[in-house]
Amino acid sequence: MKTRVWVTIVGFGGLLLFSGFAQADLTIQSFDSTGQLTFNELNNGTNYNYRVEWAPSPSGPWSAFTGASALMDGILAASGSNVTNTVPMCYRVVATLGDYMVVDVSGGSNAVSYPVSYYRTLSDIPGGLGVNTDVYKTTNIVFRRIPSGTFTMGSPVGELGRGGWGDETQHQVTLTKSFYIGVFEVTQKQWERVMGTWPSFSTNVSCRDSRPVEMVSYNMIRGASSGANWPASSSVDGDSFMGKLRALTGKVFDLPTEAQREYAGRAGTTTALNSGKNLTSAASCQNMSEVGRYVYNGGSGSTQDGDATVGTAKVGSYLPNAWGLYDIHGNVMEWCLDWYGVFSPNAVSDPVGALSSTYRVNHGGGFANDANYCRVSFHIYNGPEGVSNAGGFRVALPSGQ
Repeated sequence: MKTRVWVTIVGFGGLLLFSGFAQADLTIQSFDSTGQLTFNELNNGTNYNYRVEWAPSPSGPWSAFTGASALMDGILAASGSNVTNTVPMCYRVVATLGDYMVVDVSGGSNAVSYPVSYYRTLSDIPGGLGVNTDVYKTTNIVFRRIPSGTFTMGSPVGELGRGGWGDETQHQVTLTKSFYIGVFEVTQKQWERVMGTWPSFSTNVSCRDSRPVEMVSYNMIRGASSGANWPASSSVDGDSFMGKLRALTGKVFDLPTEAQREYAGRAGTTTALNSGKNLTSAASCQNMSEVGRYVYNGGSGSTQDGDATVGTAKVGSYLPNAWGLYDIHGNVMEWCLDWYGVFSPNAVSDPVGALSSTYRVNHGGGFANDANYCRVSFHIYNGPEGVSNAGGFRVALPSGQ
C-alpha cells in the first residue's frame, strides 16, 4: 500500500497545500476555491485501486470517501457538511493493489520466474473468468483480495446437518489484514506446471487439466521439514509446491488459515451455505446442488478414467459466492494451515489454530460427501502425510502483500 498525506488548509483565497513529502506520485492538487481536488495516479505499470481519505489533523483519525477517482468533486469535510473557509482539513490518497491478482505459471517447473499481475476489477482481467476461459484454471492462478473484517466463525447448535459436530463452537473472529485467496481450487494442470507431476486419482486426459488436483498431502504442499512447523514458523520446504511458488514469484504464498478460509468462504453470509441458504436435508439437498459437487449431483460413480460428470467437477462449475470464489462447498476438501483443535467460544483476532496436534485441518467437504459435510463451517482432520482422492487445496497470500 502506498500513502501520501497532503495537509490542506482552507482559506478565503482558495485551498493552500502543504506537504511533508517530496515524492511526486499520488500528488493531490487544487485548482479552484470550490473544494474540488484531483490527484495524479501512479504510473509504474501496476493497476492500483485508489481512495481519498480525510482527517482533522495529520495524525488522524482517517475516514474514507467512497468512489475515489482521479477527479474528486464536492469532497466533504465531515458527514453532511462542506469544506468551509474555517475548517482546516487533511487529505491523503491511498493506493492499494487491485482486487484481483494473477500468477502466470505457464512456464512450467523449469521456469526462471512466474509473472504476477494485478487487476482493479474482474472485468479488467483479460478474457475474464467465464466458463470457457480455462487459462485461469490451467496455466494461470487467479486470486481475489478479501478485505479485513469481523465475522462469526463456526455454526449454531441448531443448524441442520451439524448433528454431533461439537467442534464448530461459534465465536467472534477479527481478521485485521486483507489477504488474497484463490478464486478456484488448484487444478491438476496448475500443479503440473509448478511441480512437474500428475499425482491425482482422476486421470482422464480429456478433462483432467481443469479438475482440482487431489491425492496431495499437507506435506507435499508445504513440506515435511520446515513446512511442518506452522504456527511456530511460516517457512516451507524449497521442493514443496509453496516453496517453488514462493521462489518463482518472490511472494510468500501459503495455505489459508482456517479462519481465513471460512471468512472468505462465507463472504458475509451466516447460513450453512454461502448462497444465503441453509440445508433442507443433511444428505441430498437442492440448495447444496447449486453451489458445489457432492455425492448427490455427480459425486457418486467416480472412476479413475471417468469424465467430469462423475467424481470431481471442473473447477468453477457451480455458483460462486458474493466475493466470486468457487467450490467453497464440495468438490475437494481443502487443506488449511492450522493444526486441528476444538474452538473456544472466546473472541479472537487473527487466529492461527492450535499450537500443536496430530492432525491438520480440512475444510468444506468433497465430491463423495453428503450435504452436511459440505457446509461452510464444516471442518475435519487428516494427518499431514494423508492423501485422498477428495482432498485438495487453494492457495492464499495470507499477508496480503
